[in-house]
Amino acid sequence: MMTEKHEDHCLKSCSAHSYIRKNWLGSIVFPFSALLQQSEFLDQTEVLQRAQIFKKNCKAMFPNRRIITTVFNDEGIQFLVTRYIKALNPPQQLLDIFLHNSDATFDLIARFVSLIPFMPNTPDENDGSDIWMTSERCISLAIGNKEEHAILLCNFFLYFGKQALVLLGTSVLEGHVAYVVTQETNEYLLWNPSTGQCYKQFDPFCPLKSVDCLFDDRNVWFNIQQNNTPMAVFFDYSKESFWKQLLPKNVQGTKVQSIQPEEIMYFETDKSMVEDLRNRIERTLTSKVMEWRPKHPTHWNRQCTFILRQILPKLEFGIGSFVSSEGDNEFERILQFYWVTGFPIQMPYTDVQSIIDAVYQTGIHSAEFPQTEFALAVYIHPYPNNILSVWVYLASLVPHQ
Repeated sequence: MMTEKHEDHCLKSCSAHSYIRKNWLGSIVFPFSALLQQSEFLDQTEVLQRAQIFKKNCKAMFPNRRIITTVFNDEGIQFLVTRYIKALNPPQQLLDIFLHNSDATFDLIARFVSLIPFMPNTPDENDGSDIWMTSERCISLAIGNKEEHAILLCNFFLYFGKQALVLLGTSVLEGHVAYVVTQETNEYLLWNPSTGQCYKQFDPFCPLKSVDCLFDDRNVWFNIQQNNTPMAVFFDYSKESFWKQLLPKNVQGTKVQSIQPEEIMYFETDKSMVEDLRNRIERTLTSKVMEWRPKHPTHWNRQCTFILRQILPKLEFGIGSFVSSEGDNEFERILQFYWVTGFPIQMPYTDVQSIIDAVYQTGIHSAEFPQTEFALAVYIHPYPNNILSVWVYLASLVPHQ
């Protein structure tokens, strides 16, 4: 602002001194990357409008089928779902375990994704206003929704050159779900990121009830087949009589920049922290079992506890049977004298209370038979970025006589 100052003894007609004064109003910052993306933004606006119309038309055809074309990121910017799909590196630790068995590696990667805790369920009608994080953010925060888990698993599979897509549908057990479908040599496989389990398309035990929508980094396809159960679905999405596609074929080839990073950086989980947590969980559960049995004494069988501690680490990778080779004789000797009841519980680590609740629900602590003894073992397998697999085995031992 320009300010004029007159001397006190001088009239206004006298000459005055002019001063410049700066008043602070505020500021705005444009990231340089945002300026580079302005032309892309104009194209994307047209695509986003097209996506809304496409979704509306699909819902008019099959109102009960799921279709998500656009979502918001954690900064409130709207994107096409295809921009979340990109090949990303899994932790190197997972790749080094089964060096000569690719199938076992894929199973382990799916298991790793299933160990990332899930956000609490939100109402299913929120398909229209979803907020999805990037895969890197999902791993760094160690939490995600169903779709973010599926995207992460899909991106890991793409890293190996697999042909993979995210599938939206419904499940008998979980309601609205997001699976990953991979095209193998002679079949399609359906991967459930919530459990890490893989099913063949015609597996009668697959809990997937409907196949509604597919998407990858190029396009979104809506299932317009009359029968959308997995066994009946024709997965060849190039057939326009079976699948309605969002983007025409001439647009599919134009690669739009993914919102995912070039690679994901991982850090090693602190093993001493994991051991402290294991001890705390074991002490807490031991105390709780005695607390849950106020009218009965609780005796602990140390020999059986020792054997269970040897066995649990082997179960993480499904190596061998429950009875380990070293513990064979000892465990069989226990079975000669006791009727052993119990089973291992495996769950992702979220908090200690969730583990307490899971153990309580088994009801094993409620044994009232005289002279019952108990054995309790806890094992935690650490994965990168503080993602933990928790194993708990509580067993009751009743003398045969």
